Amino acid sequence: MRAKIVDICEKGDAFIKEQTGSMYKNAKKKIDRGVAFPTCVSVNNVVGHFSPLAGDESVLEEGDMVKIDMGCHIDGFIALVGHTHVLQEGPVTGRKADVIAAANTAAEVALRLVRPGKKNHAVTEAIQKVSEAYDCKIVEGVISHQMKQNVIDGSKSFLSVSTPETRVDDAEFEENEVYAIDIVASTGDGKPKLLDEKQTTIYRKDESIHYQLKMKASRSLISEVKENFPHMPFTSRSLEEKRARLGLVECVNHGHLQPYPVLYEKPGDFVAQIKFTVLLMPNGSDKITSHTLQELQPTKTIDDPEIKGWLALGIKKKKGGGKKKKAKNAGEASTEAEPMEASSNAEA
Repeated sequence: MRAKIVDICEKGDAFIKEQTGSMYKNAKKKIDRGVAFPTCVSVNNVVGHFSPLAGDESVLEEGDMVKIDMGCHIDGFIALVGHTHVLQEGPVTGRKADVIAAANTAAEVALRLVRPGKKNHAVTEAIQKVSEAYDCKIVEGVISHQMKQNVIDGSKSFLSVSTPETRVDDAEFEENEVYAIDIVASTGDGKPKLLDEKQTTIYRKDESIHYQLKMKASRSLISEVKENFPHMPFTSRSLEEKRARLGLVECVNHGHLQPYPVLYEKPGDFVAQIKFTVLLMPNGSDKITSHTLQELQPTKTIDDPEIKGWLALGIKKKKGGGKKKKAKNAGEASTEAEPMEASSNAEA
């Protein structure tokens, strides 16, 4: 099980390009489509954004906790997804199970609170409460953004945890908005550090910056980015390597490119991520990206009635009217979530 991480990242991106490329082939006008966020494979205490260059020799090992993060778009309309999986047979137990359950339960609560008329700060407070119930920490600095056509990080957003250093404007969710709900939990202190800037490989062009770059290599790099990645994040693997190496520093220093750094918790900590895309539709919320979790047997039990109340909320609106109402209500139960506990998993 010693697959190279860079090979997995490249295969993920190639699959997205293949699948999106097979759609709208006969459209009258050219429709841009492909990777909206490069495939990242971040292991154990790596928080995220690990998508190494071709020469990197990092491999996966038995027992690794692996976070896979990726995104696609068609005509600028974006779908993102992130999932955590432990490379082992049988159920996940102990603190690994706790942290995955914390991220997943917090994400399910957020799904039920991100709805028209609700405030963003209320979601942040709920996420924090869930993580504490599993004796885990929400990783600081992770923001869930509204998405629009060609905009992966819209102005409306909410934090997973409030800190003095990271703030977002108060906002109210509205019908027909799209959000990427991104929850990252840790068995550590939730205050990750940047260990090596050279590991940063994912960038996004900041279209508001017009600083005149001095180096020819930098100007050439930005021209390549404008042509191939005008709106979406990209990996420097996609660029001409020598040119990218020469021009990246100036482009980042003057704000033309916004980096997605690779951050770390302490060795021995485990970090889990759950991310999905949700549409706030007139009839309720549609979670359009997700993946099934492996069996978890966490050490903690959720007893808090407020958390259980949030999880019991449906994500679809009930319709009135005789038999239809009864049928709808019968289906409503399937939208409720259960807190992840060792006892309930054992019974399943």
